[in-house]
Amino acid sequence: MATHQVHPWNKDRIIRQKRPLQISHIWGIHIRLELAQKVRYLALFNLGLESKLRGFDLVKLKVSDVACGRSLLTRTHVVQQTTGCSVQFEITPGTRDSLSAWIKKANLSDSDYLFKSRATGSGNISTRQYNRIFYSWIDKLGFDRSLYSTHSMRRTKPYLIYKKTKNLRVIQLLLGHMKLESTVRYLGIEVDDALDISESVEI
Repeated sequence: MATHQVHPWNKDRIIRQKRPLQISHIWGIHIRLELAQKVRYLALFNLGLESKLRGFDLVKLKVSDVACGRSLLTRTHVVQQTTGCSVQFEITPGTRDSLSAWIKKANLSDSDYLFKSRATGSGNISTRQYNRIFYSWIDKLGFDRSLYSTHSMRRTKPYLIYKKTKNLRVIQLLLGHMKLESTVRYLGIEVDDALDISESVEI
């Protein structure tokens, strides 16, 4: 019996790296969500930036990943689906506040997904739903959708840290990359330049 072979959608295509958000973009989205009292979306936005997780890892986070009882954690770790490696990230006060407000409003328990699907009631939102939410933020800023994606959220904080420190190895650890080349692609810099910078920085 013949089998249908499925090819990756991006096979043999050149995919342009999506832009990270800038500080002004972050504040623009943050303020709009606060003014509109979008508690759920504000928690999702803050945690998406802070965690630096891929979309499919972010949407599967549970309350127990960020909280212990009624207390929000200041630091946590998550095992990435793609690599199987654990990555740690800090949860800053502002993000803890938004998460706490959302958990309380939604009356979530430790075993619940942080961002439950309103369609199923128990499962997590899909990456497709996350995409739609993200692009609603981009549309409100009046930006070109083709330049950004949910991957922009993952790239934003590492990009801002790199601009300030030029420390590639720190960014590699934050993103949980196995290879430095992967980090270089995320930042959009040349490999030779990256290696020169990396070798000159002591950790």
